[in-house]
Amino acid sequence: MKHWRIEQVGWDAFDPSRLDPEIIPLVKAAAMVERNGDDYALYLQSVFHDDPDFHQAAAHWAEEEVQHGDALGKWAMLADPSWDFERAFARYREGYKIDVKADASIRGSRTGELIARCMVETGTSSYYTALGEATEEPVLKEVCRLIAADEYRHFKLFYDHMRRYLARENLSFPRRLRVAAGRIGESEDDELAFAFHCGNEDVSTPYDHDRCIAGYMGRAMNYYRFRHIERGMSMVFKSVGLQPRGRLAALAARGAWRLLAWRRNRYAAQLARAPRGAADSRPMAA
Repeated sequence: MKHWRIEQVGWDAFDPSRLDPEIIPLVKAAAMVERNGDDYALYLQSVFHDDPDFHQAAAHWAEEEVQHGDALGKWAMLADPSWDFERAFARYREGYKIDVKADASIRGSRTGELIARCMVETGTSSYYTALGEATEEPVLKEVCRLIAADEYRHFKLFYDHMRRYLARENLSFPRRLRVAAGRIGESEDDELAFAFHCGNEDVSTPYDHDRCIAGYMGRAMNYYRFRHIERGMSMVFKSVGLQPRGRLAALAARGAWRLLAWRRNRYAAQLARAPRGAADSRPMAA
């Protein structure tokens, strides 16, 4: 059951004078990734084909993910009235495919699949918290707060199911750690890069992964603060069976923060070298 509905958002409070133009391309891309949650639910239901409890949980999860996409898409069209969310999403859906009929997890086990989902929810809850705190536009602030709360609940959902499967499969700590690290590394794959392309570049512009991931990450990383990384690392540690708070978690958070700063600078340099219009935030034809 949804914890909130789009019509409950105070859309009339939208204030264009408080827009940050660097956030708009991020919201356009995020809207499509979130809206694609129904395909991910089909994949999960196929992997967990004989688990009716998880089937139902995945269906509820997807319902909220789709609403996230619709809410972000609606906001993006307020911020950029020339943008057509449905057309951009149709373009994304045509070019980015998920194997919805997989009969086994790409993570090698069901426990691994659920750890990977925990990593995704860790990242999204931190990300929307960071965006919501950074923006001065009141409607986006409200939408991000609502989505971040959902994503944290989703983390708990997948974590609880992961614990159930861990008791059956007894996945070793090194394998759990490998799955978690691998999924975190996938944040730079085509899912986000292609969403950035479809949301912000003209149909005549050929897709280039490196350009588009720089366009996305080079902006997104500017909104994180250390507290977001620290909280996220605590959730990562909990997922793999480590103490979520303590000296090791604190050291890992500081290391992750330094890595983010290095990557942010690298992407900023790529954006600075990019030709004008290749990955900017000007309105585009969907």
